[in-house]
Amino acid sequence: MKKSSALHSLKWLVPFLLVMLPAAQAGENEIRQSLQSKFPNIGKIEHIVKTPYAELYEIVVDDQLLYTDAQGQYLFDGSVIDVKNRRNLSEERRRQLFAIEFDKLPFDLAIKKVKGNGKRKLAYFTDPNCGFCKRLEKELSKVSDVTLYFFLYPILQGSDEIARNVYCAKDPAKAWDAWMLGGVAPAHVVCDTPIDKVMALGKKHHVDGTPNLIFGDGTQVPGYLPAEELEKRLNGTGKK
Repeated sequence: MKKSSALHSLKWLVPFLLVMLPAAQAGENEIRQSLQSKFPNIGKIEHIVKTPYAELYEIVVDDQLLYTDAQGQYLFDGSVIDVKNRRNLSEERRRQLFAIEFDKLPFDLAIKKVKGNGKRKLAYFTDPNCGFCKRLEKELSKVSDVTLYFFLYPILQGSDEIARNVYCAKDPAKAWDAWMLGGVAPAHVVCDTPIDKVMALGKKHHVDGTPNLIFGDGTQVPGYLPAEELEKRLNGTGKK
């Protein structure tokens, strides 16, 4: 997620550190007032929730997950790791906090592919020159009974032209597979494409890299997943 310019300018914003915090606790209002008085340019504090670990409070500022202490004296930027269970607790919370209403996605901007009965659903942002995106397509070739909606999101150098040619192909899904799985470049065709709208959509939903998966329950998973994990998540039994 992108930090606001105000946060970038604060020298005290350092990578996440575990510290001993005072025992005294403050309420949400007190924390909000403390942060806003000490850091008037902090931006909109969207929520403050106490976490079950390390006496920290999570806050969301300008669509960014941060942490503070009970008095609102310090801010911490980074990820909280459950070392024992090897879980990135911050990443799990981000997926929940910034979940997307799947059925409200503008599917008219995506390329659609139905496999098998198509009952399960998966949407994703992808780049034609992204190595992990190509690995994802190989794994998706092993998955059936799913409807795929992929938004071409050309953020890498040289990707824009390929993405536009795929969108303009007579059969975009077939042209995409030919390129991603076989290395066969789509023919150059000029037409109107939704790429500008897709780029705006990705920024709206904090898509900073590809692939970025969106499952039917709205959770976002940035990065590539193997077929086995894709199956679990599509069936609603994977990690949240």
